[in-house]
Amino acid sequence: MRNTLYKGRFIFIPLGIAAILALVSFVVMQLWNNLLPDILHVTPINFWQAMGIFVLCKILFGFGPKGGRGGAPWMRRRQMMEEKLSGMSPQERERFKEQMKNRCGWGKPRNDWRESWQNEPIAEKETKE
Repeated sequence: MRNTLYKGRFIFIPLGIAAILALVSFVVMQLWNNLLPDILHVTPINFWQAMGIFVLCKILFGFGPKGGRGGAPWMRRRQMMEEKLSGMSPQERERFKEQMKNRCGWGKPRNDWRESWQNEPIAEKETKE
């Protein structure tokens, strides 16, 4: 019995993936065709266009957190930044946040951030390289 299931996995796994993809594409098509033409005045789509939209969304936004580095790209960048900040001491973390605040101009006049950026120690290191 187990040997039969083991050999059948090469048939059933691709069929299962295709069935799930078809079901999700059908749901995307139905949602699109029942909601968006009335709301946004767009044309209805067919099954293959819905599958393309689904695959495009998966490519752009990621395939989920399973198996390590999943999720959307912006989530991975956020995780990398959190890892960097966790390795810093509280004083270094506050200094880094203050430098980023000065660099990005949060809460400062628009032209003032360039002057403060030039005075920061990190800016001196970058200009020397």
